[in-house]
This record gives sequence, structure tokens and C-alpha cells, in this order.
Amino acid sequence: MPAHQSDIPADEDFQLLAHLESGRAIIGEAQFLPGYSLLLSGVPGVDRLTDLPRSARVAFLADMEAVGEAVERVCQRDSDFRRINLEIQGNLTPKLHAHIWPRYEWEPAAVRFHQVARHPKERWHDPATRLGPQHTPLRDALRAELAIVVKQNQSMPNG
Repeated sequence: MPAHQSDIPADEDFQLLAHLESGRAIIGEAQFLPGYSLLLSGVPGVDRLTDLPRSARVAFLADMEAVGEAVERVCQRDSDFRRINLEIQGNLTPKLHAHIWPRYEWEPAAVRFHQVARHPKERWHDPATRLGPQHTPLRDALRAELAIVVKQNQSMPNG
């Protein structure tokens, strides 16, 4: 099962990608799918998207899409990049958060076209792919691209 991170991680500064309207975007600790990121709601006590008023729901979904677009732009630099999966689950952690998963051609065939949660348990906790200093260039690229996406979205009509 995934290492859920809906509370602010111990090393927030390293993981933080951006403060957004609806919460914080962070790079995930489990980087077996490079670029994995999360959007953590900034509203205390909110478990479900439907717990928010409509305007806050729209803001959360817009921020989730912006993080997804930034992750896609960065990860498509890898020729094996396939797509982005956006998920709001909350099955284990009762705090509103979204997972942004890049998907790649090199993923094992048994899980390539299924939910990320089907990846073997060992992958979730593999020290070789745990977030660390080796991910600084990826994190920095995600931060920069997310800033660009947010700025572009703000300049769009109704953005």
C-alpha cells in the first residue's frame, strides 16, 4: 500500500513544490514513479471533496489539474512517459488530498494499465527510490513548471 502523506511531512521545505489556493503541492516520498506528487488540502478537518463549499471544490480541482499539468510537462521529457493519473481517494487517510501519478512504459506489464496501488508493496518502501537529495533536479523542475502553469492559468479568462 502507498505511503500516505496527507499530513505535512517532516521535511516540508524539501518536498514543498508550491503553496496554491487550495493547499500545498508536494513531491511524494515514494519516487518509484518519478515525479509522483500530491496536493494536500489547506482546509483543516476536511475529509472529502464534498465537505467543501462549491467554490473551494472548484479551487481544489483546479489546483489538482495544475499540479498534474506540471508533472506531465516535466515527466514527458522521459521518452517512456505515458500519461498522468489523478486520484482523490482518502481510503486510509481521512484528510482531503490528491495523488498525481506519472505513468511510464517501463512499468511491469502486470500493473502498467492498472491502479498504481497494484504495484508490489516492496516498491512503495524501496530505499533506492525514496525521495532524497538525488531528486533535487526533479523537484526543482516540478517547482519551476508548476509556477509557470499557475501563472498561465491566472492569465486565462476565468483563470
